[in-house]
Amino acid sequence: MNRALQTVCTRLFTRPLLNLSSSSILPSTAVGINFIPCAWIRREKLTDQQMRLRYKKLHWHKFYDDKWVQRRGGGWDEKITPENVSFMQEIVYETYANKDSPLKDGPWQRGKFTIDPETIRTGVLGLKLGTLPQWDKRGRKFYVTLVQIIDNHVINYTPPEMINFRTLFTTRPLRRDLHGKVGMLVVGALSCDPRKFTRGYNGLFEQAGVPPKRKLTRFFITPNSAIKPGTPLYATHFRCGDYVDVQARSIDYGFQGVMRRYGFRGGPSDKYGSTKFHRKRGTIGSGRKHKVLPGTRMAGFMGNKLVMMKGLKIWRINTKYNVLYLMGPSVPGPNHGYIRIQDSTLYERKKMFTETNHPPFPTYYPDDNKSKSLDEELFADDIYRFDQPTLTLDDIQVAPLTAPRTAAKTAQKKK
Repeated sequence: MNRALQTVCTRLFTRPLLNLSSSSILPSTAVGINFIPCAWIRREKLTDQQMRLRYKKLHWHKFYDDKWVQRRGGGWDEKITPENVSFMQEIVYETYANKDSPLKDGPWQRGKFTIDPETIRTGVLGLKLGTLPQWDKRGRKFYVTLVQIIDNHVINYTPPEMINFRTLFTTRPLRRDLHGKVGMLVVGALSCDPRKFTRGYNGLFEQAGVPPKRKLTRFFITPNSAIKPGTPLYATHFRCGDYVDVQARSIDYGFQGVMRRYGFRGGPSDKYGSTKFHRKRGTIGSGRKHKVLPGTRMAGFMGNKLVMMKGLKIWRINTKYNVLYLMGPSVPGPNHGYIRIQDSTLYERKKMFTETNHPPFPTYYPDDNKSKSLDEELFADDIYRFDQPTLTLDDIQVAPLTAPRTAAKTAQKKK
């Protein structure tokens, strides 16, 4: 009955989008899967976030389809002989090694960085490695988080004309004034064996000419920041001293009590007569309403949510291993977890860029700096480098010590 109700309501409240089978930008598997709301929803001019909040309890309302391509296939064939395994590895190598790269004709024509209208660059995918202590030039200690940019490539670019912003689902809210003005750039990280994925998933990477990626994400960029598919992205996409926003899924702690989840003190100890009340919450204080009030802090699932931190400074960049040193030890996510990194959207950080002083645009191309190679370690201006001389105290004024008290004055004071 629920399946029949879902089918009827989907046909009543939604209608299919335009046929995009003739488009060479979107994959063929994405044809006819997007839907736009019915007439009475369009009349109210609700945003995508408002529709999700209003109909979050109606599971049969599906305004988008999140299953474009089946990623994992039928599994690994364990009965294959070692000779066949080596033969298949040679086939895979020849398939991608002899494939013509889309970059053989050179990159697309580069746009110009502008302040008005706003320019939005793409971001990168990184792996969190851990934390390290650093020191500034005044000797103050602080901690940084190491994020490695491994095997990042541009997979696909969709112009603004091909995006239906009414039914677009995004984990990061997209400003209303950017609808119809930004395109979508797909970035992949960590190349993987194509035998682990389905044929449809491997077909997503034919235009880029790269092996299948283990992780995909998308960034909304302005058309002047478009990058040709197949272009690699490095840690030098950013500069030392710039500020970025990071987004990742926090550590999953599972079902936890109120003491672990919210830091409650708990009940008294055994010597005060406590019986089975050591880690309990206590009364929920519902009052006369005779129900649990919304927002009451109780036990539940902790973590495993998308967390964004804005305005993290890049203190240091390792160009050999593509490692970013980001400010703070509290970057969300576990070690070896994926992190989305993009230019900061804070107003005070965005206005630092000018048309002459801005990061590499649209990204860093190694061919532009053939005459001058980059150093292996790049540092911000106010960080202490260990290959520099030791710290000096020339700019610090030391107050003179007061004269010590003599024994006579001390005895006279006691009298």
